[in-house]
Amino acid sequence: MAPPFEGIGAAVRRKEDLRFVSGHGHYTDDINRPGQLHAVIRRSDRPHARIRSIDTAAAAAAPGVVAIYTAADLANIGGLPCGWQVNSKDGSPMVEPKHPVLAEGKVRHVGDPIAVVIAETRQQARDAAELLAIDLEDLPAVATIADALKPGAALVHDAAAGNVCYDWHIGEAGPVDAAFAAAAHRVRLDLVNNRLVPNAMEPRVALGDYDRSTGDYTLYTTSQNPHVIRLLMGAFVLSLPEHKLRVVAPDVGGGFGSKIYHYAEEAIVTWAAGRLARPVKWTADRSESFMSDAHGRDHVSTAELALDRDGRFLALRVSTLANMGAYLSTFAPAVPTYLYATLLAGVYTTPAIYAEVKAVFTNTVPVDAYRGAGRPEAAFLLERLVDVAAAETGIDRVELRRRNFIPRDAFPYQTPVAVQYDSGDYFATLEAAMKHADWAGFPARRAAAAARGRLRGIGMSTYLEACGVAPSKLAGMLGARAGLYEVANIRVHPTGSVTVFTGAHSHGQGHETTFAQLVAEQLGVPVAQVDVVHGDTAKIPFGMGTYGSRSLVVGGSAMVRAMDKIIAKGKKIAAHLMEADVGDVEFKDGRFTVAGTDKSKALGEIALTAYVPHNYPDDLEPGLDETAFYDPKNFTFPGGCHICEVEIDRDTGVVQVVNFAAVDDVGRVVNPMIVEGQVQGGLAQGIGQALLENAVYDADGQLVSGSFMDYTMPRADNLPNFTVATENTMCTHNPLGSKGCGEVGAIGSPPAVVNAVVDALRDFGVRHIDMPATPAKIWAIIAAGQPKMAAE
Repeated sequence: MAPPFEGIGAAVRRKEDLRFVSGHGHYTDDINRPGQLHAVIRRSDRPHARIRSIDTAAAAAAPGVVAIYTAADLANIGGLPCGWQVNSKDGSPMVEPKHPVLAEGKVRHVGDPIAVVIAETRQQARDAAELLAIDLEDLPAVATIADALKPGAALVHDAAAGNVCYDWHIGEAGPVDAAFAAAAHRVRLDLVNNRLVPNAMEPRVALGDYDRSTGDYTLYTTSQNPHVIRLLMGAFVLSLPEHKLRVVAPDVGGGFGSKIYHYAEEAIVTWAAGRLARPVKWTADRSESFMSDAHGRDHVSTAELALDRDGRFLALRVSTLANMGAYLSTFAPAVPTYLYATLLAGVYTTPAIYAEVKAVFTNTVPVDAYRGAGRPEAAFLLERLVDVAAAETGIDRVELRRRNFIPRDAFPYQTPVAVQYDSGDYFATLEAAMKHADWAGFPARRAAAAARGRLRGIGMSTYLEACGVAPSKLAGMLGARAGLYEVANIRVHPTGSVTVFTGAHSHGQGHETTFAQLVAEQLGVPVAQVDVVHGDTAKIPFGMGTYGSRSLVVGGSAMVRAMDKIIAKGKKIAAHLMEADVGDVEFKDGRFTVAGTDKSKALGEIALTAYVPHNYPDDLEPGLDETAFYDPKNFTFPGGCHICEVEIDRDTGVVQVVNFAAVDDVGRVVNPMIVEGQVQGGLAQGIGQALLENAVYDADGQLVSGSFMDYTMPRADNLPNFTVATENTMCTHNPLGSKGCGEVGAIGSPPAVVNAVVDALRDFGVRHIDMPATPAKIWAIIAAGQPKMAAE
């Protein structure tokens, strides 16, 4: 009986799941070192204040306290670095204030770390932290973008005039203005993309260790990219050579972007471990995470679309205000610029686009990438605007989209906002989604809902995103302060089993399965004989980590290149053993064969020969172990169509998502089951943003949605059974043809949900509703008046 197919396209069950569901996952908080101390951080409870004094005497005398540190003790270390620079319209660099590890002179948001207490136990450290006497002089705070931009507003940083970090733009304003002047239709929409708290299942943890005998430091941390943390913390904060700093990110319980960044706590415990010559551990609780993990989204935008008499898009004009929070997080400047405005063409042939983005400091938690990172903001703006344009021009919303889609034969397609799409078929994903959603049968379902006294609506989004964030040369020109390649090392052992060492980090994506399937496909090695190692800078040559749906398209492509080298070397060994010319040796299904003969050698035989080279080519070094770096030639561009159907309870305003169909073009699919799981997770987060989640600050800068009592997370009963499918075109510039799937659900779903809600409320004259579309908002709309009759 032939073994089951496990290569590309097989729905192999995830290898790692048994470890997780049986309680054998190994997370950072599971790690404890001999002689370990515990750190608790005293954080600001004020949004903006001057630090007059910190009296540590009572805390220092508390039981178990070993050390207390403030900014004065850390005077010789650097601030947390920002990994991306953006220039303003006039060419001037963004304002980049220091982001201190512990607050220096002022606190600038609720949660800003002021002091760290280190004790024998966590409870002792917590008790002592309460004894710190911190004298703060309140200063005026600006909690919203609008407040921060008011004339004479209090400054978050003295160096940032008007609280502006940068004032950036892309595109040409002249052609856009001319198109608007000549347009038959002009549509304008003001909209907000609400602030979110990532809330990964596992709160952040950091454990610093120091070996006095060697001078080596080790940081165990909940990170999506340990090599990046080593680079940023070693080079810019602690001034440690990289060979003296090891960063380990074991199993990580979700990230969604929030665990990309280098956080103060990582530097604190590493520095303190060296200072005290004992391990130091910090573990966040959930309330602490709400005010210390980077938040996401928080845009305020005005969008305008110009159309001709036939509904053809002529020009798009966008003005966005982006909240940076109190400091620049690691990749924050890139999110509302190069990861947002470059996607404003979407799937449409809009010939002229101009966008300007003003980034603003506020007295709030820093804002950075959250699942999708700029692309959800672009998709929401564009897809809401298209629906409003359809309503105001009287053109059917599906037809308006079709009329403006990029044609199938137009690829590669150069957009007016810098990027060039390599492939796509937006008609195919639209048609498939409409079929799965039974779009044609919706009027009957609406009538049936009305008979039950409920409002029913349907909405769609035809979205596009960019993944991979590459190539490094282009990214560098755009302000990135790091390369964006990936690294893979493939080690074939003497018995033919394989270990993959990858710079991509897995925190829920299923890499241990998907990457093993790549090996099964290319080398013919069963998945069970493939181990995938990641998350340890001492084991992996280098790597840029996991974010932006890059793991397969960049990390997987590096694996393919490394396996190409394995096969090429294997052919030389096989040719020697079988006394053939290298050019006549073929490799397929794990065997090297001399073309036209029955001579054949299995990969395991070649591997054993490579490590026991008794009969071996003279000019070839032993071993079967290859490394490859892969730097993409372009972004990849997944896209698709999401269709949402909702029902609204008139008496309560509660929205129920009753149907959801998502058809995505993610390029070549390695494991369809994992892809479906990734899409479903993204849909849950997108529905959460559209209907439930909202990080709210009051006028004084206090985070009022600072716990799960006030921040509404999506639950199972908020979600329908999803219909998930793919209609794929291949990426043309990476060896796998894959485009990425990790963020598509969170990008396409919010506009589809809000479009459906607006459609359900159409008889109430609703043109737009900002996220989240809460029951309170909807009830107020319904209560404000009776729906208009169809004839009115």
